[in-house]
Amino acid sequence: MSTHHLRLAGALVAALCAGCAPVPDDASGAAAAQRLYGTLAFQPCTLTSAQASANVEAQCATLQVPENPAEPDGRRIGLNIAWLEAGNDGAGKADPVFFLAGGPGQAATEVAAPVNMALRDVRKQRDIFLIDQRGTGKSNPLTCLDAQGKELPLDENAAPSAGLIEDYARRCAQSLTGRADTRFYTTTEAIGDLDTVRKALGVDKVNVIGGSYGTRVAQQYAAHYPQHTRTVVIDGVVPNDLVVGGDFANTFEDAITLQSAQCRQDPICAQRFPVDTRTQLRNVMATLAKAPVEVEYRNPGTGQAERDVLTADSVTGLAFMFSYMPELSSLLPVMLDEAAQGRYAPLMSLSKMASRTLGVQMNRGMQWSVLCAEDADRYQESAQGDRVLGPEVARMFFAACPAWNAGSRPKDFTTPFASSLPVLLLSGQFDPVTPPRYAEQVVKQLPNGRHLLAKGQGHGTINAGCMPRILGQFIDTADAKSLDATCLDTLSPVPAFTSFNGWAP
Repeated sequence: MSTHHLRLAGALVAALCAGCAPVPDDASGAAAAQRLYGTLAFQPCTLTSAQASANVEAQCATLQVPENPAEPDGRRIGLNIAWLEAGNDGAGKADPVFFLAGGPGQAATEVAAPVNMALRDVRKQRDIFLIDQRGTGKSNPLTCLDAQGKELPLDENAAPSAGLIEDYARRCAQSLTGRADTRFYTTTEAIGDLDTVRKALGVDKVNVIGGSYGTRVAQQYAAHYPQHTRTVVIDGVVPNDLVVGGDFANTFEDAITLQSAQCRQDPICAQRFPVDTRTQLRNVMATLAKAPVEVEYRNPGTGQAERDVLTADSVTGLAFMFSYMPELSSLLPVMLDEAAQGRYAPLMSLSKMASRTLGVQMNRGMQWSVLCAEDADRYQESAQGDRVLGPEVARMFFAACPAWNAGSRPKDFTTPFASSLPVLLLSGQFDPVTPPRYAEQVVKQLPNGRHLLAKGQGHGTINAGCMPRILGQFIDTADAKSLDATCLDTLSPVPAFTSFNGWAP
């Protein structure tokens, strides 16, 4: 194991990274531009992203809430809120949408660009609110800092062990002294914050849309505040009783097996790659495990030629990241084929890109506060047979917990979500983290629920094909059963690249 697995364990979703930055012209201009929504005062802001092609113009506000809900007069923290106004005239209906980000550890305002695209039809009639969950983004982030106030670095050259993560977590916890009590950054506090925001906005009901870990938050909110929930959309469904991270070896194995079968069913792909993707991945990993290779490659960040050592762990992490998105997983067969022939530069370049990306998308401290309170004590390691990912990945999810001041969860926390509310459940066929079988398990308790499968898709489907239109229809009608989802039939797997020029015609 290496610190690459800490990043892997800390990045449950692959998402665009953005920031919320108010941009008033001057003090008087900011005051003039201030707008009230309920009791919250919003000012113009721009949600930016280095990866997105366009910024998102919004209105931003901060709401102060008690860090410990049981001590309203104690330390208060600010919740960062972005408002994407409905329609051209900003006249939205009375029940806005709350978007809940994944992770745990992702900030909602940091995925503004893809969310704005996915909810473009919803936004024609309803306001969208992106609320950074406490501990993420600009909501008192649990960022690990060194003595100089810079993010606490990981020792990339240290001997790999769970102890390395535990030591890092201990130093991180010490750096948070005086800034945060990490016991109060769990899903339970988060749903309380959501309802506090709802009250401050002066609305009676909200529509909640959650992705990945955000589906846990959505289910918990709807279960505790059903009278204030109009509809629920959960994309990449996490059942309430799932131990986050504990099933990754199995779900990834299923996904890579499906991808291998896809290539076998395509005569051109099968001829080009006689060794199936799963077997090729295992072969490359076995070769590198015996003898890591020093590789000259082009740094994807700087474009400069560099040399570094490629390990089996790096390849595993890369394959896992690629399996999130079909556009990336289509590259895996050709890259593994190159590596099998001793040409490792493409794998190394993309591994570096993946490592750099995964390291900045999740707030580790907030993730540990959630996992250590809600999942760690429920994890039971079991024999998993012949799997590409071993039990080490799951262990790394919880390695920080002995050093982390964790909170607790309610006794009914893992109770299956059962509700008569309208619920739309979405899954990607090749999702390596939250496979369709999770949604099938949850929908059994939802008489007004419906599960839609996006063929050929990975983790996160709200932007796939006609899904934005379906979301618009569902939020408009609050009726999952009557939705016409036949347009999803046009979705199909992305063909595997047979060379770096693309797939065969």
